[in-house]
Amino acid sequence: MPGGRLTQQERQQIAVGLADGLAYAEIARRLDRPTSTITREVTRNGGATGYRADLAHRATQQRTHRRRQTASGPGQVSAQPYGRDAEAVRDYQEALTTVFMTSGLPKMMARVLGSLYTTDSGSLTASDLAQRLEVSPASISKAITYLEGLALIRRDRGGRREFYTVDDDLWYQSMVRSARANDQFIEVARQSVGILGRGTPAANRLENAARFLDFVGEALIRAAEQGREVLYTRTDTAEDGPAEPTEPAAST
Repeated sequence: MPGGRLTQQERQQIAVGLADGLAYAEIARRLDRPTSTITREVTRNGGATGYRADLAHRATQQRTHRRRQTASGPGQVSAQPYGRDAEAVRDYQEALTTVFMTSGLPKMMARVLGSLYTTDSGSLTASDLAQRLEVSPASISKAITYLEGLALIRRDRGGRREFYTVDDDLWYQSMVRSARANDQFIEVARQSVGILGRGTPAANRLENAARFLDFVGEALIRAAEQGREVLYTRTDTAEDGPAEPTEPAAST
């Protein structure tokens, strides 16, 4: 299976495949590439309906150029905690961002979340995020508001500074929130019996949907409660090895 970055010819083949309505997996098979590579490429460059091979290729060249400038620029800190490879970290962060986007998050919100999750502290200020992602503070503010509304991040105060944080328990809180998201529909659906008539096809359909969602929601909450401790299970950390954490102050 070929490695390395996608060529311009491969991007043109991706564009043709999308125009033909092919699934990402089929495009990947024809190019002998991982499906995740195609998914990340398309999601990062306009999506299935907005993908343009020439624009995608140019954008990749620009990103590569910016990375080289950052790596060689004066005053930039290239060291990574635990001896990590800086470019591998960037690529991984982009892959994680793509996963968040595929699950439904808008691009900027996914980038913010990806940046937070790949930071050892799990906590950054708006200024930190704007610097790392090379976007305006207004974009960060909008993304933070959106993510906070989904209980995917929380705000913390540290002196006069405000930090945006992801931690283990947020996954639990988000799962419970998702499980409760259908409560209003369940309540309204159960009112159908008195209005549409018990035993009628319409009332049965709504009542069955309410019972199903209620059952699944309660099962999810029980599973979240039972599995909550997994979020706090610690594996062997890199601190046990020879490398010492040296979190850089500069943007990655």
